[in-house]
Amino acid sequence: MKTKTRSTGFWVFFALLAVALTALLELNKNNLAAWAVCLALLGLYAFLRQRFLRGRHFYLRLAALLALLALLCQVMWGVGRPYKHRPAVEKSGGMTEVLSLRDGKVQGVKTADGAVEVFTGIPYAKPPVGELRWKAPEDPEPWSGVRTCVQFAPMSMQPRNSEIYNSLSRIVGFHDYEVSLHDNFRDAVSEDSLYLNLWRPAETGEKLPVLVYIHGGSLQTGQPWYADYSGEGLARKGVIVVNFGYRLGVFGFLATEELAREDPNGSTGNYGLMDQIKALEWVRDNIADFGGDPENVTLAGESAGAACVTALCTSPAAKGLFRRAIAESSTTTAPVPQHSFRLMDEALQTGRETMARFGAENIARMRALPAEKLVEAADTNHHITVDGYVLTQTPCEAYKAGEHNEEAFLHGFNAEEGTPFILFDQGNLKNYEGKVRAYFKEYADEVLSLYAPASDEEARTMWMQLYSGVYFTHGHYCLSRQAIRAGEPVWEYFFAKENGRLSAWHSGEEVYCYNNIPADSKLYDEADRQLADLFSDYFVNFIRTGDPNGEGLPRWEQSTDGTNLMFLGVTQEMHTDLYLPIDEILDRMQGWEVK
Repeated sequence: MKTKTRSTGFWVFFALLAVALTALLELNKNNLAAWAVCLALLGLYAFLRQRFLRGRHFYLRLAALLALLALLCQVMWGVGRPYKHRPAVEKSGGMTEVLSLRDGKVQGVKTADGAVEVFTGIPYAKPPVGELRWKAPEDPEPWSGVRTCVQFAPMSMQPRNSEIYNSLSRIVGFHDYEVSLHDNFRDAVSEDSLYLNLWRPAETGEKLPVLVYIHGGSLQTGQPWYADYSGEGLARKGVIVVNFGYRLGVFGFLATEELAREDPNGSTGNYGLMDQIKALEWVRDNIADFGGDPENVTLAGESAGAACVTALCTSPAAKGLFRRAIAESSTTTAPVPQHSFRLMDEALQTGRETMARFGAENIARMRALPAEKLVEAADTNHHITVDGYVLTQTPCEAYKAGEHNEEAFLHGFNAEEGTPFILFDQGNLKNYEGKVRAYFKEYADEVLSLYAPASDEEARTMWMQLYSGVYFTHGHYCLSRQAIRAGEPVWEYFFAKENGRLSAWHSGEEVYCYNNIPADSKLYDEADRQLADLFSDYFVNFIRTGDPNGEGLPRWEQSTDGTNLMFLGVTQEMHTDLYLPIDEILDRMQGWEVK
């Protein structure tokens, strides 16, 4: 009887092990070969355990189990996770015509219905590797023959989370995880990543307006193929959309005195911004070949991408490369930008610390280091800086001097910007006051009188609102007033639509304004799809004419003093900025002045 009980116990344990292994294989995005090897090892273990190890010494059985687990880990994290390039479209509707560009001929692919043509992986600069690491981007090498542009280039070098972490984030944060055998791979990553992607309507017929989009990711991470901001949705409404990879982290934002000395313009620390300018120059020189109007380009970005947009709006090097700007959920124009920005002294000090970290006495030694090693320094090298060339002054100073490149601005933020950043550092009645005093210092009593929670739930909400105000909304309040003072029209939005996915968290608006809600997604309802159609119409109108308003749309009034904005939620109507109380306190903290 005891032997039978032990045998039953083993099979229960074996079943639980098999379930856990199956879950890990799926979450880890292993391919079918890894599944086959792991399940074969599991079966072999069961056979050996029952045939030869049953009744043997406990430590022998334990050693066999540990050997099995070691082999399983080796397969799961080794041979069973191939790198692949993302396809331009999931289902092809055939190839496009061949187009002749400045550097060579290209051919793209059509969406399944043939309505949109997609060209991916077009080089806009030489690979920034070897001696070109930490140098201004150079023109790409021309190519002969036809370049087939049907897959995305690798993402730029960046820190990588484990696939299990990524899968869990889709389950817990995005609520859109799908069990599939079509995504069992790792996305390719490379230092050679200066390529762009283009979506255009299959029927062009006229000079089309152009949107150039800069992806976010704290200037440390991100990639151009993310479905939420795919160019397909706006291309279906008559806009040509371009996005691209640019250097991130230490590759894009390292600053040292030696690098400044070797640059013809004395620049250092803004290589990622230089890449963005290079991509805009490519658009100027080539977009007419795709049916686009080089005189009607709008620059857009979200999060760190929006921080770059607002920096490029005040960059002398970007002058004349775009007419209008869209900034979602970030700016760099506050007197003291709260992220993605630093002054040169800090940038150079971080550069010295980075070189010491790698034991490199000069840039030659740094250039000799493998990219896989250098990527470890992304956490400290991911900020724009005033370098004297790309940026000759802070964006705040530039706007005060009336120096900017755009002629109209559309920008805004979401109701719960801060939520994903404080998931593991939320407020409650016990820690709330300490958090407020730690940041607001002599202004803390005023903040506590305005935001006085009576429960843990209120403390969580109010701390999220304060965090959002500090890191996101105040910059937009500054930007509206700066642009208005500069005499340009400004439209500001407040996105607050709840749904089954990201709702109004940071980046939650993108799937709406770029018109990319999946047709078969049950995380969005008909009201969401109607709002996406409306929000993207506003974007298209602004991109086309500089005014988001159009026939059949609720009237979006221009911002007059930075306090009135368009509420985009269950209803769509003009609204007073709910974050004004904290914005006004931050004005005083930062010494805001409009002269």
